[in-house]
Parts: sequence; C-alpha cells; structure tokens
Amino acid sequence: MFGWTPLPQLALLTFAAAVAWLGMRMSILRKPVDTGFFWGACAAFVALHAAAPGRSSTLYFGTAVLIFAAALVETFYLLAFHDELTSLPGRRAFNQALLGLAGRYAIAMVDVDHFKQFNDAYGHDTGDQVLRMVAGRLARVGGAGRAYRYGGEEFAIVFPGSGAEQACPHLEQLRQLIADSSFMVRGPERSRRKRPERRYVQPGRRPVGKERTRTNVTVSIGVAECGARLHTPELVIEAADQALYRAKDGGRNRVEMAGAPARRVAPQPSAAVVR
Repeated sequence: MFGWTPLPQLALLTFAAAVAWLGMRMSILRKPVDTGFFWGACAAFVALHAAAPGRSSTLYFGTAVLIFAAALVETFYLLAFHDELTSLPGRRAFNQALLGLAGRYAIAMVDVDHFKQFNDAYGHDTGDQVLRMVAGRLARVGGAGRAYRYGGEEFAIVFPGSGAEQACPHLEQLRQLIADSSFMVRGPERSRRKRPERRYVQPGRRPVGKERTRTNVTVSIGVAECGARLHTPELVIEAADQALYRAKDGGRNRVEMAGAPARRVAPQPSAAVVR
C-alpha cells in the first residue's frame, strides 16, 4: 500500500496531518503566509519523495524555499500597505498612490459622523464594526474611485482622471447608501475577542447584551480637485478637508465640494436609533 514512496509511514502521516491543517487554515484565513506554507510543504514532500539526492530534490527544495520567501514578502507588504481592521489599503498605500497621480484627479475625504459618541455609547468593539461596514461600502464606490483608510474614522477616496464634479454623483450615491444601511449592534457575548471586561458596561454607556439594537450611521464628505491653485496632492487634500469641515458645520450627512457655495438643503438625521 505504501510501496509507491520510500518515505516511512510515520513521515507520511506527519505530512498528511500538516498538509490538512495548513489547507484548512488557507481556506479559512486566506492569508499569504498560510498559502505559502501549504504549497511549500507540498514541494518539500515531493523533494523528500525523490529520496536520492540529485537535481530533482534540490529543485523541489529550492521551490519550497522560494514559495516561503514569496509568502513572507507578500505578508510584509500587506502589513505595511493594508489596514487589517477594514481590509482597505492603508495610509502608506494612500501616500504611494499620491506619488503616481498625474493630470486631472480628485480626492475626497470621508468622516464618520458622531463616531466618538458612538464609541462612548456602544463600546470600541461596536465602533470597529461600524468602520468595517463603512469601509465595505467605500470599497464599492463608483467612478473608478479607490478608497483608503486614512486614520481613525477618516477615509480617503482618489478619483484618477476625474474632476470633483464628476466624482460628486458617486459620492452622493455612496453617502445615501451608507445612510440607508441599518446596522445591528452586537452584544458583548457575540464579540469574537473573548475578554471578561466586554461584559462590563461603563456608566452612561448603552447596555448591549442580549437586547438587539439597530442603528444607522452617516458620513460627511468633502471633495476637491487639482488645478492651478491646488497643484499638489497635499493642497488638494487640505481643500478637501476644508470642504469636509464645511459639511460637518452644515449639519453632517452631506457632500461638499471645495470652491462651491455651501448647500442650504436640510440635512438628514445622522444617527437614528431603532430598538
């Protein structure tokens, strides 16, 4: 039954268990390091299966080492350029994207409304859920826009080849999509991070245990485009930030464009809560 390989049965059993465990991690976690170790273990098995030292064994062992190295490089890249919480590209990736901008482009700054109050009311775990939900909507923005986690509850969207007026309809659709999305607050007993203090409710904080709480989250957006006055990405970001502050001062849950007169439309409620 095992005559097809010179490896002893204990080695075969060890390889089978290792490959099964690594395959399970690869299919569930979907991280480069797990994928690299899975295929690296397969290459190492083939190298040992060749038994006699020679070019074939050396080739397969070398392949396993290259797979491990590529997985580590990709993992380091993800840690450096991607935000683990939201799965969006992070601040460093955003700065890298700014270096490649040329011609016409627009940059939008997005901020979650009343996020500090939301954190104080429901806890930081729930705040993380809000950021993941908002990031999921931002990742699907139209107009060839690319979303990034800028920091905290603030995000940035880059529209290469588009102006602010072309980006505004996509941003308005995004704002409305987030405002219309109901959000179910999860209680501490459903948190993935098992810590006893999750069940402790600080004074003034809403208790979210077995009671299910449904709420809505809104965002304010400011957008600016490059031009004669805003000739660098830093100036465009500064102008978009000023438009974002104007959206905040105007009632939140709205989109404001740099250089345009402030809109006088009545803002929608920014944090309606239904239980």
